[in-house]
Amino acid sequence: MLHLALHFLVPAVVIALFYRQNWKMAYFLMMATMLVDIDHLLANPIYDPGRCSIGFHPLHELWFIALYVALCFIPKSRLIGIGLVIHMALDAIDCQVTNGMWMN
Repeated sequence: MLHLALHFLVPAVVIALFYRQNWKMAYFLMMATMLVDIDHLLANPIYDPGRCSIGFHPLHELWFIALYVALCFIPKSRLIGIGLVIHMALDAIDCQVTNGMWMN
């Protein structure tokens, strides 16, 4: 439950610190990045509390994460990139806490 809450709270803190002027659009874009979890629908079972997302689900592969980091350096896609990197970092932290490893 804490993991899910952090997916809402961490982007809110980043927006409060760096994107106050246009916070509604910034928060919307960062929340839209949660759609990256659509790849969980390809897994069987869809939800497994002991499974590490990083390296298991297609959109959570390392080369996609590298693409998400690259998006952070392009002004028009920066918020989406930051949202995706935050998402992947939180998922990696969850893997470490749950399974003692950073990726699958």
